[in-house]
Amino acid sequence: MDAAQLKDIFAERGIRKVKVGGFDVDGLLRGKLISLEKFWSSVEKGFGFCDVIFGWDIGDVLYDNATVTGWATGYPDALAKIDLSTFRVLPYEPDTACFLVDFYRADDQKPHPACPRNLLKRIAARGESAGYHATFACELEFWVFRESPESLREKRFGDLKPLSPGMFGYSWLREGQYAPLVHDLLDTCTAFDIEVEGFHTETGPGVWEAAIRYDDVVRAADKAALFKTVVKQVCSRHDLSVTFMAKWNAALPGSSGHLHQSLWDGSGKTNHFADKKGGLSDIGKRYVAGLVRTAPELTALYAPFINSYRRYVPGMWAPLTSSWGIENRTCSVRVIGGPPSSAVRAELRQTAADLNPYIAMATALAAGLHGIESALELPEETKGDATACESDLHLPQTLHEATEKLKASDVAKQLLGEPFVDHYARTREWEVRQARKAVTDWELARYFESV
Repeated sequence: MDAAQLKDIFAERGIRKVKVGGFDVDGLLRGKLISLEKFWSSVEKGFGFCDVIFGWDIGDVLYDNATVTGWATGYPDALAKIDLSTFRVLPYEPDTACFLVDFYRADDQKPHPACPRNLLKRIAARGESAGYHATFACELEFWVFRESPESLREKRFGDLKPLSPGMFGYSWLREGQYAPLVHDLLDTCTAFDIEVEGFHTETGPGVWEAAIRYDDVVRAADKAALFKTVVKQVCSRHDLSVTFMAKWNAALPGSSGHLHQSLWDGSGKTNHFADKKGGLSDIGKRYVAGLVRTAPELTALYAPFINSYRRYVPGMWAPLTSSWGIENRTCSVRVIGGPPSSAVRAELRQTAADLNPYIAMATALAAGLHGIESALELPEETKGDATACESDLHLPQTLHEATEKLKASDVAKQLLGEPFVDHYARTREWEVRQARKAVTDWELARYFESV
């Protein structure tokens, strides 16, 4: 779609404003509203966007260890370039066009080293140059509460009232009871070019899962990242709040964010993962080997927050080691077979709903391509409960451990580039330091009177 076509569409649909935004390393959509005049002047040359979005954390607190921006540089503008192919309109904001942007350095117009979307585009292009078109899909679980932003804070995020009581996994009843919310969410996603293939309750009070339809890897990441924002906006319209935290309650299951992935030829007709019998091909085996063998040192990129590691506990449908198995949901990588051959794929089950889709997909794709290029051999297949099996491929159990492994990983720097890995590791070190300052409710209840 070019500018001339867009002008016709804007006129036809009565577009009067434009919303532009991009995602930071924590997966937050940072954006602004701009006028039509500003938009048209920015289509070709881009516009300035303060690079502080790569210099502060998820709570808008400035990093003290970042080098891509900071007080020393004065937090200048990065160059934001509008991706016209991402044009969307929310049905309840019909006069406002929405676009995603990619960030570049203002001085030399090279991709900004901290921009997750540009990272994914670079990895996808690497695959394309080798003849592999990456197709991904994301499944996301989230919890819905009868709370407002104000009540969440008044309650200090405790004693929250879920949308519905009881466990009720795959409940036709609950879907029908909350039909206005469910259909508003699905219809809004469809109108916003986020096709949801499957939607159902999961096991827990007020928890749902959405399976977003597969697409080429960049569009798949766009849809997964935008889905989180759309869900929060729609639920707010129903006086509800949502969390995509990996583990919001110790007594309840965590929130998964599984990534389905496969590689195709340029025509989109041949699935490189499938052999003639509908099983996993040699290319597929090497790709999965890349996922499995690199996971311990790349975990910080899949599991970005302190809370991410609360999910890695026995009996909670989350992997504890890097493993693979055919149709085995206890493994970190589940291989799904055919027929048809188009269905053969790998499902990365290590990731949770708190993932940054761009970073997680870029990491998984890079790891899989590395497995192919290096002809990595698959470890022995895990049968039965992978969480109860011995393995040398232990996954880190804390963000600190994961970040240390990432910093020491030559593979990570080779696959994703040292500038990105350096910045990302610094942001995770900051996250660990912030957590160490916190005094939790668990500590107060355990030690206040006893020590």
